[in-house]
Amino acid sequence: MAESRTVAFHTLGCKLNFSETSSLSRMLENEGFEKKDFDDLADVYVINTCSVTDNADKECRQLVRRIQRKSPQSLVVITGCYAQLKPKEIANIPGVDLVLGAGEKFNMARHIRELAKGDSARISSCDIEEVTGFHASWSVNDRTRTFLKVQDGCDYNCSFCTIPMARGKSRSDSIANVVRNAEELAAAGVKEIVLTGVNLGDFGKGPDGNGVPMSISGREENFFELVQALEKVEGIQRYRISSIEPNLLTNEIIEWVANSDKFMPHFHIPLQSGSNKILGMMRRRYKRELYAERVQLIKKLMPHCAIGVDVIVGFPCETAEEFKETFDFLHALNISYLHVFTYSERDNTHALTLDPVVPMQTRYERNKSLRNLSYMKMQYFTEQHAGQTRKVLFEGQDKHGMMEGFTDNYIKITTPYRPEWVNEVVEWKI
Repeated sequence: MAESRTVAFHTLGCKLNFSETSSLSRMLENEGFEKKDFDDLADVYVINTCSVTDNADKECRQLVRRIQRKSPQSLVVITGCYAQLKPKEIANIPGVDLVLGAGEKFNMARHIRELAKGDSARISSCDIEEVTGFHASWSVNDRTRTFLKVQDGCDYNCSFCTIPMARGKSRSDSIANVVRNAEELAAAGVKEIVLTGVNLGDFGKGPDGNGVPMSISGREENFFELVQALEKVEGIQRYRISSIEPNLLTNEIIEWVANSDKFMPHFHIPLQSGSNKILGMMRRRYKRELYAERVQLIKKLMPHCAIGVDVIVGFPCETAEEFKETFDFLHALNISYLHVFTYSERDNTHALTLDPVVPMQTRYERNKSLRNLSYMKMQYFTEQHAGQTRKVLFEGQDKHGMMEGFTDNYIKITTPYRPEWVNEVVEWKI
């Protein structure tokens, strides 16, 4: 495969995956590949997978079948968390040619050039304990907001989660490298950067951006220092913190954002359950009282701040009373919206040993209940700001003559498409 080939990408899962897909795409284009849309015919299809839920696994299989129907001679490459966790299972899917684990996905071009259609599916994976390097990634030209990966992996051991097995130990870029990347993005015209990672508040742990262990490099950095350094980068008007654990969201970070010109009044803070009993069984590192304290301080310093919350319903042993605890806790909290996940069993997790299991229909009903609450919370939050003028960064996509943007505090604005507003910050009366 020395000749030029076309390649198409599809991403499942989180913002971190989107940033990595964008970087993989640029790497392959630099190697002579021509990028195509996933719905177009291409010589190579790359699926960057997630494995947080069963649905992500199923969607991967469906995408492979779709490619087989559309272009049976094309090469199919699977990478991402699902590929690291279950490489043999993926290799047995008809049509899959290459499975790349966490340690090999950034060597994708070399692996693809060694492939030929018709060979047995090749697995290039490794023991996740051997994955110690950090690869900076960011999305460019995919959307107005650029996702910049600054941290990877996780040292936590939540009982429902496979991410440490899929991405390895916590490790991060150096502040100097992140600042350089932000400066490069500013030069490319990017206005807003979303800082992403698996456990973002753990920034500074593990090897530095060059893969040198902290014990050797002597690097001692933390997320608050990163935030302070990024504030000084010229050209970037807005930053968002994608998701940060409540026990790692310190008062000094909250106070900094409250007084910052560039960090938006918007936090996304995983909760997972409003029951201390369930939080303990999940092996989370905080109790609901700490979470409420964080929300209270944010709202005291920034009454206009948007707060998003991750929550899991149907975790093993979650009774109707404990779900009501979660519902009532969230109902009383001054938050803006929820990301609701239905618990799904994941292999090799401690949660599989817990009984009793919550029936699937009950999980769905609880999910619907919290999604309705989320809708009402966002409606109320938006109505609180009616009549205010806030700054909106408009995105470039033309959606049937309409365009979308977000205020500094994450209220979505939709208006007729105007090309002169693309990637521009506009004063907008809500």
